Amino acid sequence: MKNKPWSGRGLYAITDRNLLPHDQLPRKVGEAIAGGACLVQYRDKGSDEDRRRQEASMLIPLCHRHAVPLIINDDIDLAYETGADGVHLGIEDDSLERARARLGNDAIIGVSCYNRLDRAIRAADAGADYVAFGRFFPSRTKPGAIQADIGLLQEARKRLSLPIAVIGGISPENALPLVEAGADLLAVIDGVFGQEDPRRAAGQFTRLFRETG
Repeated sequence: MKNKPWSGRGLYAITDRNLLPHDQLPRKVGEAIAGGACLVQYRDKGSDEDRRRQEASMLIPLCHRHAVPLIINDDIDLAYETGADGVHLGIEDDSLERARARLGNDAIIGVSCYNRLDRAIRAADAGADYVAFGRFFPSRTKPGAIQADIGLLQEARKRLSLPIAVIGGISPENALPLVEAGADLLAVIDGVFGQEDPRRAAGQFTRLFRETG
């Protein structure tokens, strides 16, 4: 899977333990993929390492059957041990350089940049595969997250050539201006996995990209 290209454009579905109990995780992720998710992130901030390893290992073959990369949130070693396709790093996590050395050149490495274009430019120069800005709207998952705005996204699109993800309270109703301003990836948690039908919810986001070319 790591040698297969990924589009870098579309729905980026992110899991959340509070929305996805262990027994529902594969089914719901499968539904999101069926709805068009082009990238999946396994995100679990809990301390149960055995459960996290088991769940990540469970999702990898599911994602790979559909040629969708699985990214691990924060944990470089978990990504390495499970054979995941990459890792997403926040400001308090390990460095991009360590992630690249540990996971190899084929790994997809994303970096959270919050509302900081300078951080995104440094990440791009250091070899990140995508950067993420946000939050753009009020978020149930991270209500205290740093606010970003569409002007930042527009400026980032002018200065960066790598894929740009946006996150934070994104819904099918508010996402179109972000796509039109240059967002390549809509990173969504509650808007997919907090919905009764993740496949239908994912499809609504996916259609935005088709409509905008």
